[in-house]
Amino acid sequence: MFHFLWDYVVVFLIILTVVVFVHEMGHFLVARWNGVRVEVFSIGFGPELFGYTSKSGTRWKVCLLPFGGYVKMFGDADAASSPDLRVEFSAEERRVAFQCKKVYQRAAIVVAGPLANFVFGVVALAAIFAIYGEPVTEPVVGQVQPDSAAAVAGMQPGDRVVEANGETVDRFQDLQRIIRMTVGEPVTIVVERGTQRLSMVAQPRITEVKDALGNTHKTPVLGIVANPEATRVVRHDPATALLGAARETASMVTTTLTGLGQMLSGQRGTEELSGPIGIAKTAGEAAQFGIEAIISLTIMLSINLGLINLFPVPLLDGGHLLFYALEALRGRPLGARAQEYGFRIGLFLVFALMLLATRNDLVRLPVWRFIKGLMS
Repeated sequence: MFHFLWDYVVVFLIILTVVVFVHEMGHFLVARWNGVRVEVFSIGFGPELFGYTSKSGTRWKVCLLPFGGYVKMFGDADAASSPDLRVEFSAEERRVAFQCKKVYQRAAIVVAGPLANFVFGVVALAAIFAIYGEPVTEPVVGQVQPDSAAAVAGMQPGDRVVEANGETVDRFQDLQRIIRMTVGEPVTIVVERGTQRLSMVAQPRITEVKDALGNTHKTPVLGIVANPEATRVVRHDPATALLGAARETASMVTTTLTGLGQMLSGQRGTEELSGPIGIAKTAGEAAQFGIEAIISLTIMLSINLGLINLFPVPLLDGGHLLFYALEALRGRPLGARAQEYGFRIGLFLVFALMLLATRNDLVRLPVWRFIKGLMS
C-alpha cells in the first residue's frame, strides 16, 4: 500500500505541482515586472492548507484540491482572471491593477505562463541530453514481422529508411512518429538497400501495443523492429543539447497538434485523450522506472500544459489572448456581457473535455475490463 500511494499519488502530485508552479511563476514574474500587484499565488484550489504572506502582499498558499493552481492579480474578479468590471479604481489602484495595464502588457503576462512551461521543458530536456546523452537509433530495419504491413510492402532486414511520406528520416524515432500520425492511409517509404534506392508503399495496420510504461494504445504499425546494434548515445555540449531539446519539443508540439486536428476532423478517435486518472497511472508507472522516467514525464506534461493553455478557448490563457487581440483591433475591450458569455462557453468546453478524458481513464482501468468481461 505504501509503494502504491507513493508511486501513484505522491509522485503524481509532485509532478503536477512542479508543472503548475512553473506555469504560474511565469505569470507572476512578468506581472511583477509590469508593476501589477499579485494578491494570491496558489497551488491547488479550495480551502487553504498552509501558506504565508510576503512583504509585497502576495499570499503564497497550498490548497486542499491539488489539481491545478492560479495567480490572482489585483483587479481580477476570480481565479480565472476574468476582469472585475464592476469596480471603479482610484488613481493609485490603477497603477497596480492588472486590468488597467496596456493591452501588450496584459498579453505578455498571460503568455508568460505557457512560455515558462516551454522554457522549462526545453531546459530540462537539454539537461538530460547533456548529462545522460541522447539515445539515437539509426533507421535500419533489424527484423520484419511475417505478414506485416512492411512485409507486404517488400521491406527487408538491413534496409535503411531515408524517407517516409516525403519527410526525411534521420532516426528510427522519426519513422515511428510519421507512422503514428497516420490514420490508416498508405505511406510511401524510400529505403536504401545496398547500392539501390527503392520506393515502396506500405499500409500501416491499427494494432494494440504497449508503450514503455505499460499503457495499451491502438496505433498504426508497420511491423518492423530496429536493428539493436544501430542504437548509439550522442553526447552533447550545452549548445547542441539545447538545439536537440528544442527540436524534440517542436516535434512533440507538431505531433500533438496533428493528432488533435485529426480528432476534430473525425479521422482519429478521442479515446487517446487522458485526464487526471490516466496521468496519475502513467506517473506511477514512470516512478517504477526511476528518476529519469519521472523527469521525462514532467517535461512532456509541462510542454502539453503550455500548448493546451494557448488554445483560443475562453477561460484558458489563449482565450484571454484572443480577447486582447480583439481589444487591440477594436480600440476598446469587449463588453461585459460578451466577456461573461465567452467565459461561460469556455467553462463548458473545458468541463466537457475533462468529462471525456475522465471517461477514457475509467474505461482503461482493469476493473472496467473485468466488469465488461462479466457482462459479455
